[in-house]
Amino acid sequence: MTADDVREAGRALAERALELPELARGRTVAAYVSVGSEPGTLALLDALRARGVRVLLPALLPDNDLDWGEYTGPDSLARIQHGGKMALFEPSGTRLGPDAVTAADVVLLPGLAVDAHGMRLGRGGGSYDRVLARLERAGARPRLVVLLYDTEVVARVPAEAHDKPVHAVVTPSGVRRFPGP
Repeated sequence: MTADDVREAGRALAERALELPELARGRTVAAYVSVGSEPGTLALLDALRARGVRVLLPALLPDNDLDWGEYTGPDSLARIQHGGKMALFEPSGTRLGPDAVTAADVVLLPGLAVDAHGMRLGRGGGSYDRVLARLERAGARPRLVVLLYDTEVVARVPAEAHDKPVHAVVTPSGVRRFPGP
């Protein structure tokens, strides 16, 4: 995809996501800044902020767990190179700790694919598996929503015993809901 295609998909994705009742009601949303060819998330982050939503963004820790910081606009992001891994855009302000995500009403998750049962395939680093386990331990029950391209919604993805389904997937063309965890 060209850079223009990625930007346009990001705009369409933001429009679809903003139609979700969960995001309309949510006061705190844990999100992420897209990287590489992932559907762009900046338009969505800015639209959420414009609605008065508190947006939390992850910061990768050395053990692949995630800390969190608040997104206050594009100037609040720093490009961080993590060793041999890809560079990520992370919040440059105060770190709130790994448990900050437990205050989220909605958690927007990256992924490589989601299947017909709502199972999400991640990148394999386990960062979001840790987040989901942390939410479960805390008794937090945010809505879990994956942001993908239409072609990344597939019949089946590999799943392990600890994997849990998400509530919805948003693509540039629409929303698909699942029974959820």
